[in-house]
Amino acid sequence: MAIEIEAQLATLPTAATARVAIQKNSAILVVESLDQAVELSNEFAPEHLSIPSRAMLKKIRHAGSVFVGAHSPEAAGDYAAGPNHVLPTNGAARLRGGLSAADYVKVISVQELSKQGLEGILPAVTTLARSEGLEAHARSAEVRFDV
Repeated sequence: MAIEIEAQLATLPTAATARVAIQKNSAILVVESLDQAVELSNEFAPEHLSIPSRAMLKKIRHAGSVFVGAHSPEAAGDYAAGPNHVLPTNGAARLRGGLSAADYVKVISVQELSKQGLEGILPAVTTLARSEGLEAHARSAEVRFDV
């Protein structure tokens, strides 16, 4: 792998920049099995992940974008085949995937309880509010029943 990286750098117009990026932000990790590789990948939560076959996909829990097979280069996803080029970096794929249309949709949650509904959950509301030290929250629910 290191030999191929050096071979590519030898003819890359941006070799100086690429070399610095590789030296500062890259590593070659040798593992004993594909399962171990998947485990490391899930811990790292990469922005881009290339895997050899779809069979591995069910084990991937954290990745911004997954490229499956020999004919799925990252560049294809970045520029033509993928949903977008805006992906989570620095392990943020543990928390979310890439940017999507849903990121531009404003969601407003609406809650409407009946008197019976609030009465049914009142003990949970007041117990949790008080356990967090939020007495006014507890009272805001209780006052509706003159407790």
